[in-house]
Amino acid sequence: MFTTLHSEDTEYSADSVEWLPEDDPETGFFACGTYQLVQDDAEAPEEASPKGRPRKGRVYLYQFGNTNSALERLQCIETSAILDMKWLPAWSGDGNPLLSTVNSLGQLEIYQFLRDDKKLQKRTCFSLEEEAHKESPLALALDWRQEEQHIQLAISDSKGGLNLLKYSPQGEVIRERSWSAHGFEAWTCAFDRWSPHLLYSGGDDMLLMAHDLRTEQRAWTNRAHMAGVTCLLSHPKHENHLLTGSYDEQLRLFDTRAMKRTLAELDLGGGIWRLKPHPAYPDLILAACMYTNFSLVQLDAKDPSLCLLGAYEEHKSICYGADWGPGSNKDDGALIMGTCSFYDHKLCVSRVEIGK
Repeated sequence: MFTTLHSEDTEYSADSVEWLPEDDPETGFFACGTYQLVQDDAEAPEEASPKGRPRKGRVYLYQFGNTNSALERLQCIETSAILDMKWLPAWSGDGNPLLSTVNSLGQLEIYQFLRDDKKLQKRTCFSLEEEAHKESPLALALDWRQEEQHIQLAISDSKGGLNLLKYSPQGEVIRERSWSAHGFEAWTCAFDRWSPHLLYSGGDDMLLMAHDLRTEQRAWTNRAHMAGVTCLLSHPKHENHLLTGSYDEQLRLFDTRAMKRTLAELDLGGGIWRLKPHPAYPDLILAACMYTNFSLVQLDAKDPSLCLLGAYEEHKSICYGADWGPGSNKDDGALIMGTCSFYDHKLCVSRVEIGK
């Protein structure tokens, strides 16, 4: 089912892979983010380091050719330790996409992708901490949604906070509001893809929350998880479907209109750090299961149910980063995915064969 096409040593511990969406699959670009404690004493990104221990990171830019399966590392940018990254859309048809990253200094950094030059160029750096003398939280996760005149960004942080920002076409970042949501680390946040006024968050306090951005009030709180809530997916195809991952190893499917019980659950093992639906087949979900593997899950929305299709076992360390390559091979149904793991600082590009 899985064939490893490339295995790369990222040197620093790797924790995020993001493929440029809606790109030409023949010349696909993707970024990989890394997180490393200085003096080679690495820790997992969710574990706070001793005070004063600096963290460093890199952003790598790669190009993968689907036809010849060639992989080329195009760029390496030295930066602070990266915890999450997302591609942002170009402002216009002839504009350049943007790569947004959040890091261990509590910063949002935005890079412009110069396609002709095949490189990233830093455009913006914004700090979550407003007061310079205070210690910045780690910026843990980010999500975005596009509005007419700007992009709205949500960032969760290690102090349990949520931060709502606006990014303008001129490259200006404006803070809309920041507030405390969770008692411990706010591991994850995600906009509802169907209701633009709803923002979800999950924290180490085991709580899943929905925030109404119109009223600045909490819409509801869910206590179904038995450990920290680590990742969220508002399904792009099925309205009201929300999937969650947790340290308790359960993949859960909720109907956001009736949160008292789950629609379906699946034990994946190891704790779930990321959930990525395939862009062409959104019911096919790639899950990064930290202490076991990368799992391929099929969602049946009608039943509803969750079914494990297979597991990619190439990585021998904490499985953090995962994403699908753009498009698919229509002739044989083969898909491309990128995955990365932490202590073994390993990045893999793989071919996935599934029956369609």
